[in-house]
Amino acid sequence: MSCYLLTVLTKKQEVDAIIRDTIDKVLVLRFGRASDPVCLQLDDVLSKSAREVSKFGSVALVDIDSNEIQVYVKYFDITFIPSTVFFFNAHHMKMDFGTADHTKWVGAFHKKQDFIDVVEAIYRGAMKGKLIVSCPLPPERIPKYQLLYKDV
Repeated sequence: MSCYLLTVLTKKQEVDAIIRDTIDKVLVLRFGRASDPVCLQLDDVLSKSAREVSKFGSVALVDIDSNEIQVYVKYFDITFIPSTVFFFNAHHMKMDFGTADHTKWVGAFHKKQDFIDVVEAIYRGAMKGKLIVSCPLPPERIPKYQLLYKDV
């Protein structure tokens, strides 16, 4: 249902255009699959929050099964889905979640307000010229995962 409410991107040109054309707003790109239950849970939170963040953020879904999107999947190292990446004025925004990876949010947000708080924190930091901001959520509401390095 949420894929009807949010823009779904399946081509590299669409992702390039939305990153380039979203000005003075946080762009939230959810990388995942419409068939994955955790992605559906996150999509529900994103679609319910889209109106509340519309003044300072835009949300789009990126289908990682599309062949044209694989360049972004590799670039952002999307190994777990859903993974959410943030941009502001075509700059990749990072957030210190207390995990080893500051480049993306991995997993679903527990509540709608958690997502709104994260987008607002990124927006406020970006307006001050920061490229990395601290996560406003308490550690118990941040998904934990183990990073595995191959051939290191």
